[in-house]
Amino acid sequence: MEYTEQELLDKVNARNKGTLMETLEIEFVEIKDDKIVARMPVGPRVHQPDGVLHGGATVALAETVGSFAAFLFLGNKDVQVRGIDIAANHVKGISEGYVYATATMLHKGRTLQLFDIPVTNEKGELISQIKLSTIALNKR
Repeated sequence: MEYTEQELLDKVNARNKGTLMETLEIEFVEIKDDKIVARMPVGPRVHQPDGVLHGGATVALAETVGSFAAFLFLGNKDVQVRGIDIAANHVKGISEGYVYATATMLHKGRTLQLFDIPVTNEKGELISQIKLSTIALNKR
């Protein structure tokens, strides 16, 4: 069954209920053939004690968008995707607004996938640069 982009966004975002994605208010905002974009509001819920975005929240956003991208781009509903390695370089602080994570696939293997995930602010400025490796496992 083919979905419009909005139908797919609605379906994916509805699955976030009761998960870390709901806690962090992560929302998928764009799904294209070559990239997936999700955003997260920046405020006290995701701040470290000095009032800026916590790197762990940024990494959670990136792994969320990258893992979903692996599942969608592989097109195999009989696999489950897990992140196996993530590396983040945090280059700019942010205290409010939104951050956007854009996952693009660098390697699309049947088992292993590699993603480039820049995280930017609303002006498009780089906040963090993240690399994610995922593994696709057969469902049991």
